[in-house]
Amino acid sequence: MRVPLRLLALLWLGLPLAAPAQAGEIVRTPIPGSDFPIAAAVTVPPGATLTYLSGALPAVAKPDAPKGSVETYGDTEAQTLSVLSKLEAGLKAQGLGFGDVVQAHVYLVGDPGKGGEIDFAGLQKAWSRHFGTPAQPNKPARSTVKVAGLVLPGALVEIEFLAAKVQK
Repeated sequence: MRVPLRLLALLWLGLPLAAPAQAGEIVRTPIPGSDFPIAAAVTVPPGATLTYLSGALPAVAKPDAPKGSVETYGDTEAQTLSVLSKLEAGLKAQGLGFGDVVQAHVYLVGDPGKGGEIDFAGLQKAWSRHFGTPAQPNKPARSTVKVAGLVLPGALVEIEFLAAKVQK
């Protein structure tokens, strides 16, 4: 179907005149019967500002450890705390906090000290200090996947965030 150019121009010119939808609240749907520190779903209303934070990797925890070793960055719990600290700084730089995170993607490498299995418990221990707490009850939707490796040799954890803020 061919749309006349004049009609396209009128439609295009009319779009900016449409009023933006009134922003509602961000809705976090809990996992039924669970206190797990993630949400089953998060609904972001029209008009909210979205901020995508690139994946962050852990900082060096032990500079004298062999370069590229897990020991350089610590175990999964220590690396997760390091990554979350970096992401918190990134959020603050945007005027946001952990309570504004609506989605997270977590990439875990199998820990050689655990036979190549991921340390999900270590991730959860660190994660639970920042999400679903009395001080910060908001829980994001989250995916956690095991990957073969990350760009930083010895890193076991990379996390990226999507944050949303409703303009009032």
